[in-house]
Amino acid sequence: MAWSDPDGWLTRAWSPHASTIIITALIVLFVPIILHVLLYHSAPSHTLPSFLLLGPSGSGKTTLLAHFETSAFRQTHTSQSTTTSRVSLPSSTTPKSDQYRSVHDPALKSPKNVFVTDTPGHAKLRHVALESLKPIQPNAKKATPKFDGIVFVIDSTAVNPGTSALEQTAEYLHDVLLLLQKRHTRAKTSRHPPATPVLIAANKADLFTALPADMIRKGLESEIERIRQSRRKGVLTVGSTEEERDDEREEEWLGEGGDGAFEFEMMRESDVKVDVVGGSASTGDVTGWWEWIANQM
Repeated sequence: MAWSDPDGWLTRAWSPHASTIIITALIVLFVPIILHVLLYHSAPSHTLPSFLLLGPSGSGKTTLLAHFETSAFRQTHTSQSTTTSRVSLPSSTTPKSDQYRSVHDPALKSPKNVFVTDTPGHAKLRHVALESLKPIQPNAKKATPKFDGIVFVIDSTAVNPGTSALEQTAEYLHDVLLLLQKRHTRAKTSRHPPATPVLIAANKADLFTALPADMIRKGLESEIERIRQSRRKGVLTVGSTEEERDDEREEEWLGEGGDGAFEFEMMRESDVKVDVVGGSASTGDVTGWWEWIANQM
């Protein structure tokens, strides 16, 4: 029976038969529902941007978080556990995603919120923060937290060349950058994890003894270079072959593919951009840090 015959399927589809009406009604009712369910479950859920506060003890992380929350100085104490707060960007700061919106867009008037997680900076408790930066395991039962950026707070009055404070700060920063590098290089797929920018927030810049951002940058780079040279000599596993030892050295070598002395620019190979911006959490000079956070949104 041809499709053009009076009893053909195409003719019946356009005829006022009861079966045709029922099938059409079912299609109209259920197809939109099915499409909605499929698209809703396949689309990624929208979550607020999240930023991680790291840094040695006494650098001012908790004070900075308190200022983000209340826009005022508040006396704080040394944190011993991780704390996450939901804070709002100042009205004078525009997220990068909103820079090209029309001034009449009502979305510009809605508050822009972010999650900021403060972590303990004491050497015995740093593993809490570093645990969240470890490379993503393909069969891990617990998902690795995702951060849109890391704010590494330092005391700009204490990182003078040759001091133990500079050494301890650089060691902590070295470990953070190395973990971010491993997250990138250990990706099991051709699609690498999202880039994780790092802001070195040089706190207490209002004090007379504070170093400028450029000097802090060079001092940290020089100290990290000393640390990576020292650690590369010590990364050896007993009983391993020479080839395995070379792999171990390469695994722990910060700034993969970078020749010469260490510079933060080497981290771009691992999709890690490092910025150094001065400010002061106690006096409210945090505009530069807010602008950096807004540029990652």
